[in-house]
Amino acid sequence: AKKPRTKEYTYGFKRFSLLGAIVNSIVLLVGSVVILAHALPRLFNPQQPNVEGMLLLAVLGLIMNGLAFFRLSKGSSLNERVVALHLLEDVLGWLAVLIGAGIMYFVEAPVIDPILSIAISLFILFNVFRNMRESLRIILQGSPAKLDIEEVKKVLFEMEEVDSVHDLHTWSVDGEYNVLTIHVVLSKELTMEDQQKLKNRIRTSLLLLDVHHSTIEFELPDEECVMEGCC
Repeated sequence: AKKPRTKEYTYGFKRFSLLGAIVNSIVLLVGSVVILAHALPRLFNPQQPNVEGMLLLAVLGLIMNGLAFFRLSKGSSLNERVVALHLLEDVLGWLAVLIGAGIMYFVEAPVIDPILSIAISLFILFNVFRNMRESLRIILQGSPAKLDIEEVKKVLFEMEEVDSVHDLHTWSVDGEYNVLTIHVVLSKELTMEDQQKLKNRIRTSLLLLDVHHSTIEFELPDEECVMEGCC
């Protein structure tokens, strides 16, 4: 995902992380459904497992997956969050095994095992659908959720050289790298040097709003926009 751009992929390979997030979400979805399919019948026909073995495996699983989850949970990309969710599923799974085995060690209650499995699977499914919705938003080039379009306009209108704006489009390449294109109508004619200074000011202001790449086109008040769908 961090490879430089090429002639064929002008935005680079940033969306490989998005692709990885989608694949991981599908794996989590299938895994959770499989767990539910096995756990539901066991509600009505519970069987007492090997409690001592469960306790030992649960402790080892918690340590290994817990360390991995702690490391990845600090990531900010969508793929890192999905992988962290995958590890969280493992952590919660081993935690459920530990709790269930601990209870069953003292009380014969085998139904606890499938109940915990179902609860964890439903929790994971909820987060999977939330991440899938975010992935689809990026693929369909929806405006970044954390980018306020009205705030963008407000910042631009605070500049005296800006009369109005239109044809404003925003999207995200991978959930982190945000892109914006805009037509800015100037309140007066500016020299090329002043136009460049204004563009630099606009880009600096947009960067503070988490817009990492911006394409700005200037127009005069009496200039008619010929772009299709200009608004």
